Amino acid sequence: MAGKRLRDEFDQDSDQTGDKRMRRPSLPTVIREAMMMKAFQNFLVALEPLLRRVVREEVEQGLIHSPRLLERPPQMQIGGVEPSIWKLVFRRELGLPIFTGSKIEDEDGNRLQILLVNSEQLPPTTLPPSIKLELLVLDGDFMSDGREDWTGEEFRRNIVKERTGKRPLLYGDVNVTMRDGMVTISELQFTDNSSWIRSRNFRIGARIVPGSYDGPSVKEAMTKPFMVKDHRGELYKKHYPPRLSDEVWRLKKIRKDGPFHKRLEANNIKTVQDFLKLLEVDLNSLREILGQGMSEKMWKITVNHAKTCNLDNKIYVHCGPYCVIYIDSICRIVGIMFGDRQYKMQDLDLQSKVSSSQNIVQQLIQEAYQQWNTLQEVDAMPNPISLIQNEPIIQNGSGSQQWYPSNQEGSDMDYRLDGFD
Repeated sequence: MAGKRLRDEFDQDSDQTGDKRMRRPSLPTVIREAMMMKAFQNFLVALEPLLRRVVREEVEQGLIHSPRLLERPPQMQIGGVEPSIWKLVFRRELGLPIFTGSKIEDEDGNRLQILLVNSEQLPPTTLPPSIKLELLVLDGDFMSDGREDWTGEEFRRNIVKERTGKRPLLYGDVNVTMRDGMVTISELQFTDNSSWIRSRNFRIGARIVPGSYDGPSVKEAMTKPFMVKDHRGELYKKHYPPRLSDEVWRLKKIRKDGPFHKRLEANNIKTVQDFLKLLEVDLNSLREILGQGMSEKMWKITVNHAKTCNLDNKIYVHCGPYCVIYIDSICRIVGIMFGDRQYKMQDLDLQSKVSSSQNIVQQLIQEAYQQWNTLQEVDAMPNPISLIQNEPIIQNGSGSQQWYPSNQEGSDMDYRLDGFD
């Protein structure tokens, strides 16, 4: 019996040893499985940040665009308070275009101003003595969904910071103190362009410095979106409106050092004032100078841009043998003196009321244009009565002097305007 039991135990041990030998994996299998596990772990490590970012962006977009969020009742807003009736506003929109390193002004060319108003856009009657404000750069896509209201948290999330290694985006009066509901921004510049963000546009925002104010909540101010260009482009930008002293290539469709610019300069048309003078005196000659390369559409764009120029109040006088003309800075007649009679242009239509004198007046305009540098500047059109009494000596465009016609009876200098006698 003992021998049989010993043999059975030996056979059982042999079967277990055989099963273990059959289940033992080979070395290549172990290595292959280990490599596959390592690769899968590396894939998960690399995928995790991407998944986290996608989930975060989708959640944020869902919160912003969710109808339930937009339609939530006032009592569900942050802090459980109703929207503030006070808000900051920019008095005027920004003047465009904006370049890096250039002073930011409003659309009228003045310094920026920020006001504190109520919902009716009226100045507040009761204000704290002073409020500290900070100016920030916002993403141009902020509020692009058409909404006109936002929360403080949404405003904060859309603040744009400078790129790594760059200076702060805004330079100048970025921290100011508002008094009596108004503050003026004397100096403000961008240090970087806006081409590196997705929207390619910035906004300028203004808010009360967090923690500096203890009073009713005040909504932040925000400008319309705009592009900030590199300052190198400012060398070639057009002016809106152009100035009389601007070089002529500041006009639309006239590129600096381009063919139109060279043709104009070759004909001594160097400024916007020169362009407007010839446009007034001899439109056809100006059109011929620009040539057929300027289409009718381009011609209209250039002329319309030039006509937006803000003129000065200067008046110039040019004397002829029968009359004296008064012209402005672009050679337009503002008045005519015939003998003892003076006419202003609002009372005189040369095309319909001047017949026999028209050729004489046009000739005087041509002479004034050709002798522009020798014209005498006057403060205003003189009183014709004083001229008749004193018989003044007036210097004409050629530099010589002559007696002003006294309109004595029977004199060859007696002259009348058709339609006014």
